[in-house]
Amino acid sequence: MLRGSCLCGTVAYEIRGEPLVMYYCHCSTCRKATGSSFATNLAVRTDDFAIASGRDVLTGFESSPNKYRYFCSTCGSPIYSHAEATRDIVSVRAGTLDGEPTVRPVIHGYVASKAPWYDILDGLPQKPGNFA
Repeated sequence: MLRGSCLCGTVAYEIRGEPLVMYYCHCSTCRKATGSSFATNLAVRTDDFAIASGRDVLTGFESSPNKYRYFCSTCGSPIYSHAEATRDIVSVRAGTLDGEPTVRPVIHGYVASKAPWYDILDGLPQKPGNFA
């Protein structure tokens, strides 16, 4: 089982099954939500993801129609996102993991909108849009 938490430790979560994939997302929304060049995410089955503590301080923001990004309202750490279109999957922000994941990033998605100052040099496949 993987565990993760926010910066202040109020929100804690568990991933109770094997992540489906770890990926880099370069879309402009992920860049703004993380304040970085891209987001590193774990796609996890919704049934395998559980908030262990701090549910009362999680705040959701509808970043696009029917897609919500959840973050700790105390410290601002982004925790996960969940969309109606992919209701069986949550995207967990890998930077909030407390332990070592069993997977590594395998693809770059939405590179058509990547930050112009960032060059992808790792040799992983790159998709202009969604990689699924």
